[in-house]
Amino acid sequence: MNDIKILYEDNHIIVAVKPFNVLSQGDSTKDKDMLSMLKDYIKVKYNKPGNVYLGLVHRLDRPVGGVMVFARSSKAASRLTEMIKNHEFHKTYLAVVEGILDEKEGTFTDYLLKKDDGNTIVTTKEKGKIAKLNYKVIEENKSNNLSLVEIELLTGRHHQIRVQFSSRKHSLYGDQRYGKENNKQIALWAYKLEFVHPVKKELMKFEYLPPKIDGFKIFSRKI
Repeated sequence: MNDIKILYEDNHIIVAVKPFNVLSQGDSTKDKDMLSMLKDYIKVKYNKPGNVYLGLVHRLDRPVGGVMVFARSSKAASRLTEMIKNHEFHKTYLAVVEGILDEKEGTFTDYLLKKDDGNTIVTTKEKGKIAKLNYKVIEENKSNNLSLVEIELLTGRHHQIRVQFSSRKHSLYGDQRYGKENNKQIALWAYKLEFVHPVKKELMKFEYLPPKIDGFKIFSRKI
């Protein structure tokens, strides 16, 4: 647990920072994942015997890092899931994208389809699900032909940010799947999370900036 940063915890939720390249939830690779590590953390800290309940209510792609909230009770999990469904759960990302965008802020609207091979493509209204995001350019580095962009997700489709920017010839820096093939870390980070506490009903806001590596290190990131 030394590499997991806890931002907040109480009897109902735990908010933590997922490092780059860590799974949100375990899969067939058996690699370390956030859910298991946080369960172990709770078990040790509170000396809980047996299985520890921890609900996964949203995910980040394995290569992507950032702020996540987990539910420590089934009631909290149910209420957080309902908030996500009703678009009352707000995630804001930072991304470094290839190129200089003509429009410095705006909205992307597409219809996306997840294929059997795990890739997502832009398709027609008849075949895909609507995907929307708002973006704003925070900083430009013209010598490297890169832009730092803040992104507000309005829907939560598979690989949405990566596909919507790639389809407009502004693929994410380090995106091995939809961008240039290189050995760089993908520059996509969930840096802000806002939601109403599922039990206390207070507005919760969390921010945590990405580590200064690869694409992120060339920007001052004065958000």
